[in-house]
Amino acid sequence: MVQHLTRKLLSGMALPGIALAAVLGSAALPVQASAATLHMAWSQDATGLDPHKQTAFSSLRLLELIYEPLVRVDASLQIVPAIATSWQFSPDGKELTFKLDPKAKFQNGAAVTSADVKASFERILDEKTGAAARANFLSIASIDTPDPATVVFHLSQPDVPILTAMSDVNAAIVPVGEIAAGSVGTKALGSGPFKLDKWDPNAKEVLSANKDWAGGATGVDGIEISVLPDETAILAAMRTKQIDFALLNDPLVATLVPKEASLQLNRVPVLAYHVLQLNPSRKPMTELKVRQAISCAIDRQEVLDTASLGEGKVTGPLTIPSLATDPSQLFCYKRDVEKAKQLMSEAGYADGFSATVIGATGEPPTAAAEAQVIQSQLAEIGVKLDIRMMELNVYVDAWLKGDFDMAIALNGGRADPYTMYNRYWTKAGNLQKVANYIDDTLDSQMQQGRAETDPAKRKAIFADFEKHLAEVSPWIWLYTSYSYTAQQKNIAGFVPTPTGTLFSLSKVTIQQ
Repeated sequence: MVQHLTRKLLSGMALPGIALAAVLGSAALPVQASAATLHMAWSQDATGLDPHKQTAFSSLRLLELIYEPLVRVDASLQIVPAIATSWQFSPDGKELTFKLDPKAKFQNGAAVTSADVKASFERILDEKTGAAARANFLSIASIDTPDPATVVFHLSQPDVPILTAMSDVNAAIVPVGEIAAGSVGTKALGSGPFKLDKWDPNAKEVLSANKDWAGGATGVDGIEISVLPDETAILAAMRTKQIDFALLNDPLVATLVPKEASLQLNRVPVLAYHVLQLNPSRKPMTELKVRQAISCAIDRQEVLDTASLGEGKVTGPLTIPSLATDPSQLFCYKRDVEKAKQLMSEAGYADGFSATVIGATGEPPTAAAEAQVIQSQLAEIGVKLDIRMMELNVYVDAWLKGDFDMAIALNGGRADPYTMYNRYWTKAGNLQKVANYIDDTLDSQMQQGRAETDPAKRKAIFADFEKHLAEVSPWIWLYTSYSYTAQQKNIAGFVPTPTGTLFSLSKVTIQQ
């Protein structure tokens, strides 16, 4: 297997990003003016600055403006250059060589070298780090750095999805000196388009353009991000032109944007999925028939219609359009309350049981409504569900520990199913505490899909994986929705993507 991709001209690429600018004063300045600051707003702030550890969407959206991985995924889900200009697999697929961009620099002016890449991946692989994406890179046996611009990953086996895994901000390259000093996460020092000048948690971030960014000049000189927990307040601020660009999560607010003549709504289907996570390590979810009963009792379309105004579509575990199975072909995707009651009785729970479901306040904003609909539906089979809403940072801590009976979650999708799910559903997965379930079939299917290079055979493997996962029902997949951003009509250059990234804000400009 040989793959060789060379650098595409950055000038010909539409780069996704996170930049918002409102020109101070009564009139917009020309694009070339030096005072252009993008004023942006969102409702959830980052929960931390360590790119290797963060799992919250709000953190990833901020950090992807500051840090860079070796490669990126574009709006078409294709791998494109970032810190690396080219990459090549050896014929046996067990060696992956990257050439680094000689212009790549960290925001302190130091060149990005192969030593930084090696140290970053060794940090990710170190279990003590607690890296969110560690399981994606377990095929890395060793890393060579023959010169400052060349990195060679020696793999224990062919690993088709590893390039996709390397495109994520959870695989960002950080300075070797910061790793040695133990300062990663205490400050943000990357090689991306913007520097973080100020972070006032839950209030504001101030970013300035990284003049040394290898990707070229940014379209604005800086971004000021306001954290406004009430998205109706964000929309009000956009009406009065105090905010130029906003990330919206609530479909109730997003659907109001097209009614504003001065505003533009960007709406694109995303790979992320809304899900009810069961904890199969806690009774009675330890019982297969109980989990299946819950799956049969839930009307996914009603959850979507009630919580998200129908803004999305019912989904199975795989959300990648080219690989997803029609949900109607999966176990119990048509609600069947009688079958659910029968399964509960067979499991010894004819009278039901009590459990608690946790959710994060504001991420997603539909969490409480989803929980309420599910609470009502499960009551019909005797499940008494107590809803406990938490602040995001408290929820994330509980979620990572698997400290819940059930959890309402919005989990990120990836362009490859192995990259998307191996951390949960393989025996070596580093988020096993979150999933609390694994079986030999899931693990075997994941490993087969990881090594298989034939696209048709991979699709068949992951179709079987999806069918099995839906049938054993450790989680109840609900629906996929949309990524929403709103902007003033004088903001140009933003490209929404299925991954939800805001990286193209790096090329956004403010028109007159």
